[in-house]
Amino acid sequence: MSDDTQRAVSRLLDIMRRLRDPASGCPWDIEQSFATIAPYTIEEAYEVADAIARGDLGDLKDELGDLLLQVVFHARMAQEDGAFDFSDVVEAITAKMIRRHPHVFGNKRGLAPEAVKAVWAEIKTQEKAHKPRGEGGLLADVPVALPGLTRAVKLQSKASTVGFDWNDAGLVLDKIREETIEIEAALATGEAAKIEDEIGDLLFAVANLARHAGTDPEAAIRGTNEKFARRFAYIEREIARRGQKLGDVSLADMDALWDAAKAQERALSR
Repeated sequence: MSDDTQRAVSRLLDIMRRLRDPASGCPWDIEQSFATIAPYTIEEAYEVADAIARGDLGDLKDELGDLLLQVVFHARMAQEDGAFDFSDVVEAITAKMIRRHPHVFGNKRGLAPEAVKAVWAEIKTQEKAHKPRGEGGLLADVPVALPGLTRAVKLQSKASTVGFDWNDAGLVLDKIREETIEIEAALATGEAAKIEDEIGDLLFAVANLARHAGTDPEAAIRGTNEKFARRFAYIEREIARRGQKLGDVSLADMDALWDAAKAQERALSR
């Protein structure tokens, strides 16, 4: 690590220490806890992903800084509790990276990418075997706070390790068709709880299909969200160009503009 980097990290740690100082720090920072800061940590991670998706390296630098601040914040609170400090966090991840890369730092050289992945998974399994087991079974360590589709995939992947899985994407598609029929029946009852339950089952099945297809469902829905926003913006622009307002245009007209936006995108992608 260069002297400049060491000084920058030390300064950031000192700033957080001062912000948390009970006598002279920031009132807002002082009253925070792990639980109150956790949502900001998740939000900052999403903003990093967003900057990457947009290819904005300037913004990525800023967002990585915001995410680093979250790490420093949590580490400072842990230090105040006498649990660990920032250097312990760095040492832990350093040791883990060395341990999980024997093909770089050990004697397992020349491995192909798939073999590297298998070694990583094996070492990770060994690490978990040495950890004290808490309550719960195979799925207990899948974090509840993960985004819903991501957690669904992780739960499914865990269950798959003991053979509880379909090995055919076609069977998952059959399950999706089955779930849509059950949603239709739930809609007929008008029972909100039943409808929510069946829609949840459908989303879980769709996440499973994405997993079998080798696709990240969160990335897929983010892409579709962006596509929807982009095409809807086209509709807004065209309606404004005509001197009209959104509320004055029929659904049929907006549908026609939506098709025009799709056609324009396809033409540009050729």
